[in-house]
Amino acid sequence: MDVILLQRIGKLGQMGDVVTVKNGYARNYLLPEKKALRATAENRKLFESQRAQLEANNLAQKSEAEAVAGKLAGQTFVAIRQAGDTGQLYGSVSTRDIADVVKAGGFTIDRNQVVLDKAIKNLGLHGVEIALHPEVVVSVTLNVARSEDEAARQAQGEDVTVIKGEALEIETFNPDEFEGEDHA
Repeated sequence: MDVILLQRIGKLGQMGDVVTVKNGYARNYLLPEKKALRATAENRKLFESQRAQLEANNLAQKSEAEAVAGKLAGQTFVAIRQAGDTGQLYGSVSTRDIADVVKAGGFTIDRNQVVLDKAIKNLGLHGVEIALHPEVVVSVTLNVARSEDEAARQAQGEDVTVIKGEALEIETFNPDEFEGEDHA
């Protein structure tokens, strides 16, 4: 299906481009979200008449997103989760969880704006990207820990999965140690 893009969409095109997409993508995402119009002669005329207004709206949204990005860039947010001794989480941190933590930090974002390229399944500091606008992406740090104290230690660079004061030693069986003993 051919559609006219009403805003920039990553890996697809710029505002005003006529692109061919799969029918389901257009019907289920682009058209309901008002990100595109079907590419008919009537809609092309409508787009051209509204182009200046759409570009002005896009520019206003982009400048607002850049202002928020200036405040949000480089921020660190703490997520408290349960985890095992090895640092493996009992579940993963989802985009909804990240959005909730960022909202608690004083920023208004939607979970659809959080860009996760891989699942967060262990303790530590994780880089997360937030797309405030199709052209404005900002990076934040997510500190996943078991407690606030542990989060503070992780922020200073400490590895909290190592047990303090104890070195884990694995004993191996050495048959030479038992020479001459009768084990029945």
